[in-house]
Amino acid sequence: MNTALWPLAIYFFAAIAIAIIMVGLSYLLGESHKERTTGDPYESGMVVTGSAHVRFNATFYLIAVFFVIFDLETLFIISWAVAARELGWVGYLEILVFIIVLAISLMYLWRSGALELRGNKRAAQR
Repeated sequence: MNTALWPLAIYFFAAIAIAIIMVGLSYLLGESHKERTTGDPYESGMVVTGSAHVRFNATFYLIAVFFVIFDLETLFIISWAVAARELGWVGYLEILVFIIVLAISLMYLWRSGALELRGNKRAAQR
């Protein structure tokens, strides 16, 4: 039984050794300069101006959540499309019900004003 484990032990120690060597070499061979602007944030070729703490409207997060939800539902529809022939008519009816529920929920969100970036229409009418 011990003879079957020695390749695994060698592989484990080789992986650890390679990781240590790579980190050590990058530390020794990497650039090490301490200029005044070394620690400053740098984003897409532009020097950052102002504070990074910007307040977003709550509707921004609501739209982001809707995007994630509808993006996941797209994943379900694509996975159904891959297996559509194997699922047959039962699978077709199931995805049809799924899409109808998705369309109804999207119409509800649209009518209630949840997709408006400027705020809720019903709250503005009060």
